[in-house]
Amino acid sequence: MSQYKHIFFDLDRTLWDFEQNMRITLTEIYKNHNLNKTIPSPEVFIDAYIVNNDRLWASYQRGEMKKEVLRYKRFELTLRDFGIKDKVLASVIGHEYLSESPKKTVLLPNTLPVLNWLYTKYKLHIITNGFNEVQFTKLKMCGIEKYFDKVLTSEMSGYHKPRAEAFGYSLSSANAKKAESIMIGDDLETDIIGAKNFGIDQVYFNPSKQPQPKVEVTHEISNLIELKDIL
Repeated sequence: MSQYKHIFFDLDRTLWDFEQNMRITLTEIYKNHNLNKTIPSPEVFIDAYIVNNDRLWASYQRGEMKKEVLRYKRFELTLRDFGIKDKVLASVIGHEYLSESPKKTVLLPNTLPVLNWLYTKYKLHIITNGFNEVQFTKLKMCGIEKYFDKVLTSEMSGYHKPRAEAFGYSLSSANAKKAESIMIGDDLETDIIGAKNFGIDQVYFNPSKQPQPKVEVTHEISNLIELKDIL
């Protein structure tokens, strides 16, 4: 019998296919706003966006930038990379991205079978650094919100993973004990090392099987279906 009673999942890139859903949304934006007049292809637009977003998101997680600024700034800088200096357009695209992206429904392979299997055996929860309105929409549109007892965001706790406070808030909200909990996520530092430092077991989800710095983790998987061998 498993020692665990509570399973905490990350959402983006662990259950919800962030890369595919992002690319679908940004391709639609590229076409809707006729960005082909200035930017060679959707792929070039997306690659530039990823660079700017990653840098600004890191600032946001460090508490150096408010989400209201992040929402448009990442697109303002991306458009500027191609000589488009238009804050209004950046704001429109920023709003459109946050509105449309969460409606996309591509999940990682075996998400539904695994959730169906786990749902009858454990209390399932989400711990995410994403925006409240965005993450709840994703869960609803994908039809997986019914599986989760608690959905805990960084906006609720006031702290981003890997901060201990983010995990502490989440376990307290779920009325879960450390010894009875396990964290599943794709980000080695944010999800796995954060959980490890807090004192709960971890499952590192590494679908690309990329070699990582030597960090001792409780479990490592490359496909969600492998959770059946662990839990």
